Amino acid sequence: MRVSTRGDYACRALLSLALRTDEAGPTSVRDIAERTGLPQPYLEQILLALKGAGLVRSKRGVGGGYVLARQPSEIRLSEILSAVDGPITLGDFGEPHTDGACDHEGQCVLLSIWNAAGDVMRSHLDGYTLDAIVNMAAGEASWPSATG
Repeated sequence: MRVSTRGDYACRALLSLALRTDEAGPTSVRDIAERTGLPQPYLEQILLALKGAGLVRSKRGVGGGYVLARQPSEIRLSEILSAVDGPITLGDFGEPHTDGACDHEGQCVLLSIWNAAGDVMRSHLDGYTLDAIVNMAAGEASWPSATG
């Protein structure tokens, strides 16, 4: 699985909001764009998708902008990615036949493996909340390390 640019930008935008939960009031799209180095027009589209998923709330007008809709400890990385990219899977290959009626040689075994790998990826991303990532960014928790 590849995390899309859209997914990465969504995570960066919400992390920016989470890093500043102690500030009063909403944060403007312009401020988020400046802090994160993300292009503002694209960020606006992403924030609308995140709003539709219930991850942020917006306020219009002077002093308007975005705030997290829930506490950072309640927002999982998997939710953010799913909100902008759809379900976390390794591909849209369908479901394997379990009754031995596989259409093509070996296909169902591979479908089962792809589905299991998608489950592992989703479970891994479920393990990270915005709060945990804020702690890592602040040096208060260790960063994940690659194993293999």
